[in-house]
Amino acid sequence: MYLNEIKKRFENDLFATRLVGIEPVEASEGYAVCRLEVNENHQNAMGGVMGGVVFTLCDFAFAIASNGLDNPLTMTLSSSISFLSQPKGKILTATARKVKDGRHACFYEVTVEDEAQTVVAV
Repeated sequence: MYLNEIKKRFENDLFATRLVGIEPVEASEGYAVCRLEVNENHQNAMGGVMGGVVFTLCDFAFAIASNGLDNPLTMTLSSSISFLSQPKGKILTATARKVKDGRHACFYEVTVEDEAQTVVAV
């Protein structure tokens, strides 16, 4: 039920869902898991996954986790990413978790893993 409502809420995020192809697969307040099946449109000039694709996956997972059904007006003030490994395989999974929820600001950590469960980015 919750996941269906979240999918409905974010279905008009056309860049993430249609253009990039990200799919929410789990969601609850302060938590989200999004999946991306990598294809040739996600590649950079060297044949690897474009960093912007990984960042978009993180950003969308954050948006879903922080804009749950009970808290719909959260946006990021600052974002940073550390790329740790070139992904292997065709599936990337981003997991967003709330670390701190303050009165005026919150903090989330998003981890991206490939099919082998190797951490690709944080």
